[in-house]
Amino acid sequence: MLKPFEVHVQAEPLARFEREMDAARWSTLQAQAVKARALMAGRAFWNISSTAKGGGVAEIVPRLVAYARGASVDAHWLVLTGTPEFFHITKRLHHALHGSRGDGSPLGAAEHERYDEVLRDNAEELLVLVQPGDVVLLHDPQTCGLAPALAAVGAHVVWRCHIGRDTPNAEVTRAWEFLAPGLAAARLTIFTRAAYVPPQCADRALVIQPSIDIFAVKNQPMTPEVARAILANTGLLRGTPGSPEPIFTRADGVTARVSRCADIMQLGTEPSPDVPLVVQISRWDPLKDPAGVLSAFALLLRQSPNLRAELVLAGPAVTSVADDPDAAATLQDVLALWRQQSHFVRQRVHLACLPMTDLEENAAIVNALQRHAAIVAQKSLQEGFGLTITEAMWKARPVVASAVGGLQDQVVHGENGLLVRDPGDRAEFAGAVRSLLEAPERAALLGRRAHEHVRAHFTVTRHLTDFVRLIELLKAQG
Repeated sequence: MLKPFEVHVQAEPLARFEREMDAARWSTLQAQAVKARALMAGRAFWNISSTAKGGGVAEIVPRLVAYARGASVDAHWLVLTGTPEFFHITKRLHHALHGSRGDGSPLGAAEHERYDEVLRDNAEELLVLVQPGDVVLLHDPQTCGLAPALAAVGAHVVWRCHIGRDTPNAEVTRAWEFLAPGLAAARLTIFTRAAYVPPQCADRALVIQPSIDIFAVKNQPMTPEVARAILANTGLLRGTPGSPEPIFTRADGVTARVSRCADIMQLGTEPSPDVPLVVQISRWDPLKDPAGVLSAFALLLRQSPNLRAELVLAGPAVTSVADDPDAAATLQDVLALWRQQSHFVRQRVHLACLPMTDLEENAAIVNALQRHAAIVAQKSLQEGFGLTITEAMWKARPVVASAVGGLQDQVVHGENGLLVRDPGDRAEFAGAVRSLLEAPERAALLGRRAHEHVRAHFTVTRHLTDFVRLIELLKAQG
């Protein structure tokens, strides 16, 4: 019997944002909190997703739930459980919504029955918890099929899709056909971009962009010296005598030490602390194109052999993310490509699987790696939004990203980062990276502008206000 489980999320006070806002914005946020409490009085707000760690949803949901609880809203986060076959089907749907065939496996009646069977099991437990009038926010294809059962007991069901493709094709249509029964039961739908909204949702769709919590462990302030110490302790940087302790502050305020090492494939020693690092951090997913980043960096080194820079491709430990069955195969493909490179290239390319046993420790490692990076890249072939770029921009890092999906909504080319028009063009990506490595003053200016852009548009306070609007719309529907 498959049952969902609840992830405990500690309440966080909204008051911590007061010092980050002017008086008018702080007053508005307080008013929104009062409105949320009134709208949700006697009701619960349930978030349901498919994994508690790895990926953007697992980054966004706990922070929103924490602040909702801090505003005295009864908010929860539940994670469904599934079989390997179920997650294979949902990964195929994930690729299809991006317009890709993935492994080309079918999405027919037999797959739909196996998908529905897993969700029926999960729904039995959910129907004990969810009460009439509660708000249920289902995240991504894995949960969409829960909508009919939850709507039938009187819950206000909203489905949120964090992924999509700007120009739909036959694969996108195939995915929407598969998800049609669940979509029909949702009162409202939420998308990251207007271009992702399918025709069947056009009359009940909201556009709400993701956000980061600037107080989360992954985004908390960190000195360069501590960042280097954490990376040295993890095996991602050469250690130096007299370094401070590799410590960070947990969400509960307790100081902790980074103790686990990354699983790293490299030739020779770790990068020296003074060598500029080009860094991409993402799931081991072919749509994130880690192989393309490696190939483009190899091209850059061949074109400019005296350029002083090294590449770090980092992602979660491949066995740690339940709903991503492609991770191990993708990593193996990248490793095979790395082995094909010359000795000169392999010495300057490092592949790292970051430890995921302690999620806050993992967040601290990612924080350190992003803050130490000379350039943070996201050369995705398709991308729903791309929180790794948001995080890097908050840390005032110069970024190079593909002009696809939500990356285009964050990076203004030449103003706060660089966009690569054709994500498959290795030469264009290599040229963008080279231009920033050779002009550090320009890179620093782009980073400063990036930080302010995130502050204005992509923090959790804006996101919370969007959800108050969502609840108001549900109330208006009756």
